[in-house]
Amino acid sequence: MKAILLFMFLYLYADAEVPKLFLLKNYTQDRDVRGWVMSEKLDGVRAFWDGNKLISRNGKVFTPPPSFTAGFPPFAIDGELWSRRGGFEEVVSIINTKQTHTGWEELSLNVFEVPRQRGGLFERLSVLENYLLLHPTSRIKIVKQTVIKEQEEIKVYLEEVMAKGGEGLVLRDPLTPYYSGRTGDALKYKSFIDAECRVLSIIEGKGKFENDMGAITCDYQGKSIKIGSGFSTQQRRSPPAIGTMVSFKYYGLTHLGNPKYPVFLRIRSDAELSFLE
Repeated sequence: MKAILLFMFLYLYADAEVPKLFLLKNYTQDRDVRGWVMSEKLDGVRAFWDGNKLISRNGKVFTPPPSFTAGFPPFAIDGELWSRRGGFEEVVSIINTKQTHTGWEELSLNVFEVPRQRGGLFERLSVLENYLLLHPTSRIKIVKQTVIKEQEEIKVYLEEVMAKGGEGLVLRDPLTPYYSGRTGDALKYKSFIDAECRVLSIIEGKGKFENDMGAITCDYQGKSIKIGSGFSTQQRRSPPAIGTMVSFKYYGLTHLGNPKYPVFLRIRSDAELSFLE
């Protein structure tokens, strides 16, 4: 079902110019990030407001009702369409239509960047803060940025976020001027690493999974890996099709360089075309 929703989104929505956004690299614990800021990494859908329309990270134009974007600023803002922790599929279902409907009322654009503005991160965010003082709207929320004083604070905050059902953290150097692409000044930190692979085959289940899927094999960076956990009952009865791109998480690498303890996360329509972060 999720694959169908993603394909519908990609084909139904009109194209716009692909926005030039900043992207995240992975955090490693040997990196000293004292003086940086941290925020919760929201598991929603990335959305860029260009001052006129709401666009996915790959140039697909969203079609929210006019009431949702009423009061949005005449300048660019970048954030995440989000409802709640664990609500990813709910967000996808809501945005995956060209018909105006009330589902958008459950969402907000959680902003973590104001592109094309001068200064560091706090200066750029202050442009939006000042605008919202005069044009308040419940549809825009500014993601809280907390200054990291000691390195140990990162792990403590990550544990708090994960305990609440969150996805992870974003760590950024607040002094860096706005840029697009990936650099070492914006990092994601999770208790696991996530990646994508393409399904090669379906392995039949045994025991309690008899007559259902037991596992899948995937091509990951030229290697064949097996993923057997993380699937719902429905997904085992209707497994991802061969050739489908899926996301999975793992916990480090084996001595052979293979992902350790891979766990299925979700189906993706295509890792290169997806509008997800």
